[in-house]
Amino acid sequence: MTFVYLHARTMERYLATQFQRRYVSIFLLTALINTASAVTHYSIPEEMEEGSVVANLATDLGLDVRSLNKRSMRLDVIANRKYLDVNKDTGELFIAEKIDRELLCNIKTSSCFLKMDVTIENPKRIFNIELEIVDINDNAPHFRRDTIHLDISESTPVGERFSLNNAVDPDFGSNSIKTYYLSESEHFAIEIQTGRDGSKFTDLILKKALDREEQAVHHLILTAVDGGVPTRSGTASIIVRVLDTNDNAPQFDKDSYTINLTENSPIGYLVVKLNATDRDEGSNSEIEYSFSLYTSEKTQSTFSLNSENGEIRVKEMVNYEDFKIYNMEIIATDKGANSLSGQCKITILITDMNDNHPEISIKSFTSPVKEDIAVGTVIAVVSVSDKDSGENGQIDIHISDELPFTLKESSDNYYELAVSEPLDREKVPEYDITFTVTDRGNPPLSDNETMTLELLDVNDNVPQFPQSFYTIQVVENNAPGALLSSLTAHDPDLHENQYLVYFIIEKEIANTSMSMLFSINPENGNLYALKTFDYEIEKEFLFHIEARDSGVPPLSSNMTVHIIIMDQNDNPPLIVSPWRAHGSVVEEKIQRSTDKGTLIAKVIAIDTDSVHNSRITYQFLQNTDATLFSLDQYNGEIRTMRMFSYRDSRHQRLVVIAKDNGEPSLSATVTIKLSTVEAALKTYADLTEVPLEYDIFSDLNLYLVIGLGSVSFLLLITILVTIVLKCQKPKPSKAAPPCRNSVISERNSTIADSTLVSNDAYWYSLFLAETRKGKLVVRQPVPKGARYIVSSIPRSTGVTETSDSAASTLQASTTTSSSSS
Repeated sequence: MTFVYLHARTMERYLATQFQRRYVSIFLLTALINTASAVTHYSIPEEMEEGSVVANLATDLGLDVRSLNKRSMRLDVIANRKYLDVNKDTGELFIAEKIDRELLCNIKTSSCFLKMDVTIENPKRIFNIELEIVDINDNAPHFRRDTIHLDISESTPVGERFSLNNAVDPDFGSNSIKTYYLSESEHFAIEIQTGRDGSKFTDLILKKALDREEQAVHHLILTAVDGGVPTRSGTASIIVRVLDTNDNAPQFDKDSYTINLTENSPIGYLVVKLNATDRDEGSNSEIEYSFSLYTSEKTQSTFSLNSENGEIRVKEMVNYEDFKIYNMEIIATDKGANSLSGQCKITILITDMNDNHPEISIKSFTSPVKEDIAVGTVIAVVSVSDKDSGENGQIDIHISDELPFTLKESSDNYYELAVSEPLDREKVPEYDITFTVTDRGNPPLSDNETMTLELLDVNDNVPQFPQSFYTIQVVENNAPGALLSSLTAHDPDLHENQYLVYFIIEKEIANTSMSMLFSINPENGNLYALKTFDYEIEKEFLFHIEARDSGVPPLSSNMTVHIIIMDQNDNPPLIVSPWRAHGSVVEEKIQRSTDKGTLIAKVIAIDTDSVHNSRITYQFLQNTDATLFSLDQYNGEIRTMRMFSYRDSRHQRLVVIAKDNGEPSLSATVTIKLSTVEAALKTYADLTEVPLEYDIFSDLNLYLVIGLGSVSFLLLITILVTIVLKCQKPKPSKAAPPCRNSVISERNSTIADSTLVSNDAYWYSLFLAETRKGKLVVRQPVPKGARYIVSSIPRSTGVTETSDSAASTLQASTTTSSSSS
């Protein structure tokens, strides 16, 4: 055998170039040429870069490099892949593809060879080449599974061993796995063992007892380290899950609970959710809740317990007034094979809610009562109550401040209702007394009770007329029994205390009792006239009416009635001047030489009606010559409008109508026949004609009237004295009722004396015309040819009875015509 040694320095330079910084070791390539077998052996490390030169075959095999291009050369590699190739220009064997020893050869073999055949033509020669692939530490150890799961019961004894999966390293020899390391753990450790084939494997050893409740999972790191330079390592995660055993009993969050629950909480309301925990797991930690035997049936019927989640809810209505405290014991049991249990106590305090209205009870009540009941008298006793507690059970009671009553607390929750003010049935006949009770809860609740107090009447009110003075106007000529008015009084009392009787308080007027003139219905106060009234006789009445109740003692009051007789136009005017017999015609003679404006006659009419109805106006109803005479419509004076002429008739006929102012108007007429005579000496009688009042005659005759009046006055005085002394004797004064010949005026005026002397036998001997001052008229017919003296006496003021002294006095004296002349 012949060995060929390559120059060592050349190989060293090659290795330094190929491996550069990756490898420090210098491999020695020894090419042994066995001439006998003709096998060429090379040795290279794995993982050489592509293009790296392994050897120069031309040199090693003794071939001429220059002739290689001309000769055909083929390299046959016994492998699926072409790892090597020959450069024909240089004869060098180089790496065509990286060689991975672990891929090319069995990992477990100690050596790895790559065999090739080199065939050269012309002449044909075959060379056998063997290339040894040397291992390098290019692979790190690794575990087949990155995570190793172990389930270990927490009851496993200390020292128990658990096999672990080995790590693998494709490298060989010293580059393979050398040892294992375990991360720090107080419960676990590892033990490394070497197999027969030199492989390393490890076991996990429990060195401390496990407690799943403390740590359910343990995380460990197992590291495999090879022997290469530099060393490489691989790791695997070990997850140890501690399996549970039922070694823990369920425990509640608290041993006891105190819960405040408001009464009247709705059914289904969550009172509390209990939470019991079991440190075990699985069925060992599944818990069921239940009431213990120490929980009363009432409690269990009032509250429900959910066996799965521990919720306690309201099952029935909770009332503070029934039960204030509920006690219960709850048991939590796990579902382990050997079940364990825990318990807790619950106290539920029912909180009072203001859910009960205060109540009021009337213990005694007096009704009806008299309205004059004394102030301070107790009329009712009431009691109040409330089932609630605390402020919810504190009660305030009151009544309306407007009621005349007061509440006084007599004892605990008892109150007396007493009269605080005088009562008056006429103002308030009954009282609805409402007792209102209110508790002090939030919100407050209240209730009320109403009772009716009726007042009995007492005769404490006098009858009352709407007016204290009544003025009633009655038209004269009323029918007897006519209703004048209804004079009713009111008595606010009741029953017999309000039954009224009416009376006329007796009073005499002109010796006539009021009951003869008027009548009143005692039951209803209707006032009637018992007679027909005449305004011209009675003008007013004043009297009193009394209303009396039927109480005991009776009470009464009165009022004043003023009856005013209203005038009717029931009296026609009465012509008193010129006087004439009924139905006769007045005849007068006048001088034809009478001047213009001469007073021919004066028509005087009187009307006994009231002032309004008695206003009289005069008109010509017939006038023979309208241009000759004029008539003053107010005073009735007939005067000439011009002097007579020879053409005027010697006889003139004048018809005068006197109308009053009533509605309808009444009238009277007088016919005057005038005869004209030639001028002659005027008689004494003509000269003595004196008008009633100087202001009604013409100013042209003023001096004549004064002269004639003086003479007439002296004559009348003489006649009056003679008549009084010789013809009449004084008679006792007697009261006489008023008549049409004597009409009393209501006015408080004084009538001046007046005297009238007339020479006409048909004239009235006495009259007194009513004027604006309220004078009275008196007339008396006298025999023809008599002379009269008329005297009117001033009357006193006010409405008094008519007497001889109050009436006009008429005195007459008869003289002859000769004595007067």
